[in-house]
Amino acid sequence: MAGNVLISIEKLNVEFKKDEATVQALKDFSLKVFEGEFVCVLGPSGCGKTTLLRALSGLQQHSGGKLSILPPLNPTAIPVTQVFQDFALFPWRTVRKNIEFPLEIRGILPDQRVAISSQLISLVHLDGFEDAHPKELSGGMKQRVAIARALATEANVLLMDEPFGSLDAQTRNLMQCELLEIWKKTGKTIVFVTHSVDEAVFLADRIVVMTSRPGTVKESIDVDIPRPRDRTSQEFIRIRGKVLAELQEEFEKTVSRERFCEN
Repeated sequence: MAGNVLISIEKLNVEFKKDEATVQALKDFSLKVFEGEFVCVLGPSGCGKTTLLRALSGLQQHSGGKLSILPPLNPTAIPVTQVFQDFALFPWRTVRKNIEFPLEIRGILPDQRVAISSQLISLVHLDGFEDAHPKELSGGMKQRVAIARALATEANVLLMDEPFGSLDAQTRNLMQCELLEIWKKTGKTIVFVTHSVDEAVFLADRIVVMTSRPGTVKESIDVDIPRPRDRTSQEFIRIRGKVLAELQEEFEKTVSRERFCEN
């Protein structure tokens, strides 16, 4: 893909302690993500997908390798921001005030905060809900607020950890379309973790399939399907089948390893 390399990961190793044992979550993980690219990450449960996002966000130290992210042009902005599955909204704050929280932290003046939050509210189609609290919103609306709040940081990279996993199927499909619209308008670089192969093929420019733990890159699959994508098209089904085959191979390795340990 043309463009600047925004994220560069070279032979990244991540270890952590669990029940007094050392667990290697990532081993020799290497990946380059380009500016404006939409990358989906899939892999077996426990392969280190969330650990990868934590390393990218600076919440998880790595024990080896290199990780670099180009800094944003705005000196008050941060390199990366994250959207979680559980929304992580402040229940006592309104929609507007939730979105404005990163702006307050950055020292943006009140009038500017209102102008920026108003633009973001319109972007995520929440006009008329500015003064609503999270308890008054549906799951999809809460996730829109979380996305708008993340965009308020002006980060180069948007990390998304199964953000639509708790939504019903209809709302999930709607939010996928809305996220693509937001991505196209903002030009953000997105790294999106999901367990859904269908979701990955629908969203991504490229799908990164991870091995079972310790996680590394098993396969990087380009999704060269014009948008909007038809989930019933032959090319969609072909790529979906390829990703499923890669995941099945890792699943079978994991089952074989567990059976060996039991014996």
